[in-house]
Amino acid sequence: MTAPVQSPPLLMRETKLNVVPVRHWGRGVLAVVVAIILVAVVAGLWTNPNIQWPVVWQFLFSPAILKGLGTTLAISAVAMVIALVLSVIIAVMRISPSRIVSGFAAGYVFLFRGIPMIVLLIFVGNLGLFFKNFALGIPFTDIVFWSVPVKDVMTPFLASVIGLSVAGSGYMAEIVRGGLLSINRGQHEAAKALGLNGTRTLRYIVLPQAMKVLLPPMGNEFISMLKASAIVSVIAGGDLLTVALGISGVNFRTIEMLIVATIWYLLVITVLTIVQHFVEKRVAAR
Repeated sequence: MTAPVQSPPLLMRETKLNVVPVRHWGRGVLAVVVAIILVAVVAGLWTNPNIQWPVVWQFLFSPAILKGLGTTLAISAVAMVIALVLSVIIAVMRISPSRIVSGFAAGYVFLFRGIPMIVLLIFVGNLGLFFKNFALGIPFTDIVFWSVPVKDVMTPFLASVIGLSVAGSGYMAEIVRGGLLSINRGQHEAAKALGLNGTRTLRYIVLPQAMKVLLPPMGNEFISMLKASAIVSVIAGGDLLTVALGISGVNFRTIEMLIVATIWYLLVITVLTIVQHFVEKRVAAR
């Protein structure tokens, strides 16, 4: 038997649907409220008779302020590099199979994450009150190979860098540890099968892959360290805030000088945020 011939399917009539997008009235209302509040705050600051804006513009580009800004950037950059190196070392020690090594790293993280940064900076800045000399020699003997007075070495700049470095490394070590643990264990096994030792595995296999995970929080940590550098004013670190407060002690315009410092902090953080955005996009594209 021959199969019955099927008739062609009927063509369905096309109908145009009038799609109406969902209207989010709440977003518009919230945007209007936020805009009104923002305009009110800016207008209130701009028209406030107690704030002398000519003083702000006078000192915004003064040599002293620019020098303090340069010191702030230098302290933050050096401290970030040192903290990054320390954090990688501590993170690797933290995941070590040796309980002694991992216990030391855990104690380091606990100590420098637990001490308030301002307390740490004051302590480091006043080491000369506890120790007279930095010395290198044989312990428990009178043999000394090298010695220098603490007050000659521990400048406010160095104290600021040390304080920010060790405090930042305590936080960053946990970030690095999380990034290292995010790499699949099979990567380590494959590297071992290729004959790579632990150091080369970390350098060529683990860290390059972990960079995509580590880069965003590391960028945030650098911005946080830049803001935290203002705390070094408690030991007269010569940073932007120290200079601004020093000038306010002469012209008695504290609010205006704080506005000057705030403007520069916001400008630098804006630039760093833009750079971080493009770096993250570039790394993510690889």
